[in-house]
Amino acid sequence: MISFLNSLRNRKAHILGHEHYFKTAVFLPLVYLNGEWQVLFEKRSPHLKNQPGEICFPGGLIESYDAGPEAAAVRETCEELGLQKKDIEVFAPLDVMVSPFNVLIYPFVGVIHGVENIQPSPDEVEEIFYVPISFLKTCEPIHTTMFLKVTFPDDYPYELVPYGRNYPYRVGQYPQHFIIWKDRIIWGMTARILCHFLYLMGRTDLRA
Repeated sequence: MISFLNSLRNRKAHILGHEHYFKTAVFLPLVYLNGEWQVLFEKRSPHLKNQPGEICFPGGLIESYDAGPEAAAVRETCEELGLQKKDIEVFAPLDVMVSPFNVLIYPFVGVIHGVENIQPSPDEVEEIFYVPISFLKTCEPIHTTMFLKVTFPDDYPYELVPYGRNYPYRVGQYPQHFIIWKDRIIWGMTARILCHFLYLMGRTDLRA
């Protein structure tokens, strides 16, 4: 047993059950445009299978050939915005987001140099738009909560659980934020990552 425990000394911890999650990476891109810093957002193509027409950051699945989450975020950003690696400067990782929908999101923040080089891929991106940091530092998001109720398959072994069907399972709570910019609605995971970044910038009223 001691030899086994010694073998664990240099082990790096993962998120328990991570192998059952879809692993994705996103890039929160900052650009200097019209004399001020702004955040770039994408509106997803209406032809995509998942979340068509929704607002998001560049990103996608971490593939087996990616060197890691950061490499995946850069690759996806290049593919979606028609950029080269040299156009993107990653500054830091943001906190990993564990979604209750079996998705792990690894966000990164950085700068796109040379906005004039952006050529969105029509297969993935319907359009892009920018929101000034000056607006995001003072806007008032709508905050609410989504409740996640536990349900079970027909063959769930209630007889093995204390109190059986009457066990007091907790109801999960999942925060939701909505940021309105002109006619755009930023919400869902994108809004949570954005609020986390704004919190790091000093907006202590915002939490992911």
